[in-house]
Amino acid sequence: MLLYKQKKNQPAKGGNRLLISITVLGSAGPIRFVVSEEEIVAAVIDTALKSYAREGRLPVLGSDLNNFLLYCSNAPSGALSPWDTIGSHGSRNFMLCKKPETEKVAADAARLSPTTIGRRGSGSWKSWLNKSLNMKVSTH
Repeated sequence: MLLYKQKKNQPAKGGNRLLISITVLGSAGPIRFVVSEEEIVAAVIDTALKSYAREGRLPVLGSDLNNFLLYCSNAPSGALSPWDTIGSHGSRNFMLCKKPETEKVAADAARLSPTTIGRRGSGSWKSWLNKSLNMKVSTH
């Protein structure tokens, strides 16, 4: 009986595997690991965050993959969709960035609107203005 040997240049059952490099914005160097071409972007972000934390890199990012966006380093397009496959972009170099905190900025702006400023503290907008100006005066 003759046994069949798989040739070395044929891909395995899981498809082709890629060595990708992900640069985290604000970090010293890229993270490199091997993924399958069919791996979705969300899973790649999750793997990158776990690898980043395991290596003890700074700044500390957290582990919620919904707070991050992945970009192709050599393509001028926007962020990759979390449901795309990583191999469909034809790139092996990526950039991982935190999502902008637009909701937090909007909430802070609503909290500090002129209508709510007068209602907090001692009562009038004039007292608020006087307190603000007194804080900014520096004495040496």
